[in-house]
Amino acid sequence: MMIHVTDSAAKWYKKELELQEGQAIRFFVRYSAGGHIHPGFSLGIGVENPASPGCVIEAEGIKFYMEEQDLWYLEGYDLKVTYEESSDDIAYEYVKAKDKTA
Repeated sequence: MMIHVTDSAAKWYKKELELQEGQAIRFFVRYSAGGHIHPGFSLGIGVENPASPGCVIEAEGIKFYMEEQDLWYLEGYDLKVTYEESSDDIAYEYVKAKDKTA
């Protein structure tokens, strides 16, 4: 599993959340009425520093990560975060992860 954040998505987060380089965005699992890959759960975000990161990437000077305890949510998937100009919003796509053993 991996997290991919496009530069344009990272710029959107920086603008909308008034982030400075060096800050971090945490993707975490939360209860919800919907859910894409796990009914009853969805992703939330928070501006906080990692404690026990299980997956980390950096884009536009911002760290994007998931804590170890939340990695189960993406098992078998990669998270692709993009910016949608038409709606001036972020889009989350769950892409089946490629089998690394093949």
